[in-house]
Amino acid sequence: MSAPQVLPPKPYLVVLEEDRKYFWCACGRSKKQPFCDGSHAGTGIEPQRFVAMRTEEVLLCGCKHTREPPFCDGAHNGLPGGCPHDDPDSPANRAIAWVTDSDGPRRWLDGGCHVICADLVEHERRGSLRHCRIVGPEFGAAHQAQFLLEAEGEITPAVSVGASDAILFVTCGSGEVVICGRRSPVKATDGVYLRTGEVLQLAPHSGETLKMFLLASPPAELEWPTRVPENFDDNYPQRVVAVDAAQRVAMGPRYFQLLVDKRIGSQMVTQFIGHIPQSKAAPHRHLYEETLIVLAGRGCMWTETRRTPVGPGEVIFLPRKQLHSLQATDSDGLFVVGVICPGDNPSINYYD
Repeated sequence: MSAPQVLPPKPYLVVLEEDRKYFWCACGRSKKQPFCDGSHAGTGIEPQRFVAMRTEEVLLCGCKHTREPPFCDGAHNGLPGGCPHDDPDSPANRAIAWVTDSDGPRRWLDGGCHVICADLVEHERRGSLRHCRIVGPEFGAAHQAQFLLEAEGEITPAVSVGASDAILFVTCGSGEVVICGRRSPVKATDGVYLRTGEVLQLAPHSGETLKMFLLASPPAELEWPTRVPENFDDNYPQRVVAVDAAQRVAMGPRYFQLLVDKRIGSQMVTQFIGHIPQSKAAPHRHLYEETLIVLAGRGCMWTETRRTPVGPGEVIFLPRKQLHSLQATDSDGLFVVGVICPGDNPSINYYD
């Protein structure tokens, strides 16, 4: 049997029609990519027949290395040319305008993409908890609302996001998260998962500030229940995920580790932590909405006609399908934590 031909390693954006039958090219020889045109004859490689479950936009594999045929699983990023870079000093890129002026805590780029300086967002206080809203539908988000929580001293009042799931990331301090009375230790760089209807309290260690970002999906407001229900979902006992270098996934020269995802019960939202070496990725798009928090290092966020510097503590919001490129300018690169929704694989991207 012949080996499949590897085309330019990128996925194909197509619109599938519900109940329609398709034949995905597995050999790489078709002139009608990503679909079969019969060119596989004699290769021993048969196309994959499938029927679309619904009408939707999807990314079909073009590199023929996916482990989830016919769909892209990000395998192209590990192939030569599959994770292309862009020259930030090219004449076209030098002409892109810098955005340094802020609209309050926000710097707006193209298509609703914006960078938020979380420290400039006005905070409110409830007992030992300071909080503020950073991302939400009022700022263009379709699938999420994000908050910054800071706890000092005694255990905080109970907080929930009602009928939404919550994904949290600890950026500073250590202590415990208390979910419906169930305590779990946490420290900086841990991811935390809160299921629908559950209630959260934060218990910082003595003398420390426990600071974390909370993302609610679907978008929700913070709620303040007067009592803590005993409804911890024992079907999903693991709620805290730590950084583990052994779990890293390579994405060309970059890498990421999944934190909160389907393995611990989050079906629509995926959280990851990753590193970008000094470089600028080629402009690309995603079929999911994404929020990135810069943990360390400095860089630049690019869209079609605008760019802005980014640094530690800043939050980047990316609408679905927005063309963008995140550049790391520091020699040690850029460390970020991200959340994608809806989605389960942060390595899936596509190019125009």
